[in-house]
Amino acid sequence: MEENNAQKSLLFMLTYLLMKRRRDLNSLDVERRNEIQRRQRHRQYFLQRQKRILMMSLIQSAQGSSSPIPSRVWSNTENTDWWERVVMREFQPADWLEKFRMSKETFFFLCGKLKPRLYRQDTRLRPALPLEKRVAVALWRLATNVEYRTISELFGVGRSTVCKCVREVCYAIVVLLKPLYLCPPSEQELEDAAKLFQSRWGFPHCVGVLGSLHVPIIAPSSNTDSYWNSQGWLSVAMQAAVNGLGHFWDVCAGFPGGTEHAAILQNSTLWAQACEGGLTPTPPKNFMGRPMGYLMLGDAGYPLRNWLLKAYPETPEISASQQTFNRRLMRAHSVLDVALLRLRARWQCLHKRNDCGLDVVPTMILACCILHNMCEVHGDTFVEEWVDVVKQGECSQPTETFSLSEEEEEEEEEGDEVRALYCEYFQKKEQEHSQSN
Repeated sequence: MEENNAQKSLLFMLTYLLMKRRRDLNSLDVERRNEIQRRQRHRQYFLQRQKRILMMSLIQSAQGSSSPIPSRVWSNTENTDWWERVVMREFQPADWLEKFRMSKETFFFLCGKLKPRLYRQDTRLRPALPLEKRVAVALWRLATNVEYRTISELFGVGRSTVCKCVREVCYAIVVLLKPLYLCPPSEQELEDAAKLFQSRWGFPHCVGVLGSLHVPIIAPSSNTDSYWNSQGWLSVAMQAAVNGLGHFWDVCAGFPGGTEHAAILQNSTLWAQACEGGLTPTPPKNFMGRPMGYLMLGDAGYPLRNWLLKAYPETPEISASQQTFNRRLMRAHSVLDVALLRLRARWQCLHKRNDCGLDVVPTMILACCILHNMCEVHGDTFVEEWVDVVKQGECSQPTETFSLSEEEEEEEEEGDEVRALYCEYFQKKEQEHSQSN
């Protein structure tokens, strides 16, 4: 009996020693891997630093200057004071446009507007991140779509702080600035928009152009199939209406990329507003001898209505007057194409694949549209080289054709009557023009 107890005690002791030895070996392996990763990070850091120093030396020798490199070399500046010393003191107007896509004056105007929602007080534990720095972090992300890690190292803040800044600033822009820069036009603004389309593109009674944009995203964790668009890539769809100046006045974002454009329209406030007569002035304007409200122009993916016109299908049976109508419509429709191109060029998070969560992407889209309008209203310079970047890596946007149902035939006929009136109007204008020549 005593022998069995002794054997059990010995067996227990051996088992304990083996398990302890295994834990020690595992701990050593973990420490060894951590040490290897730490050395790799340090080696990569020093190699990058030597590369920067070498590049700056080459630039200095090429310029033939014996003076040392000025402190404006951002990559050699410590993260802790890069924002305070370089951005706030040494950034030139071109630097503000390139990095933040707006002038310095507009930037501080934006910070002032967002202060009621974003201002934070210092605590006993640590000082709060300055409002201007938080806005700058978010704008840098919207303008470049670079990784959170890169922005974190650049501004000297944590990656979670970068994510929080982007989320909070975008929400604040939507809440505080949408009533100022992205709101339905008044009756006077609709009248001014109609005059602008008439004078610039010769398209009377038109107050806006309707279209869509697909923003590339990473694969969502659920319901992935609905986000594949007709071009074969994952996206979130937005619907936008612009006026004659290329300013957005209605944006509906957040739909899966596989959603039809007509379905997005019919679930938007613009559809409800137009169907309830929101685009009809009081009293209605006269056009070709009949009262008519204002209307908008769309592409083939939208239904034809008496307030929403689209081009005739390009078939062998198309008439000369219908071809003229198509040319006029496409010329006026170009204002939307230009606006969406400038939007993506200014805020490249809408052009490059966006790796943010699906709960943030719709707010980012709205924030970018609002910031676009704000920059356009304030007259900030738009750099044409930004467009080249978008065109070089552009993905083909999905195109759709609306399928007519039996219930919509009557409303489609009303839209076709309005379209026929415009064919007659444009044909008369061309005849008058040919006779005058």
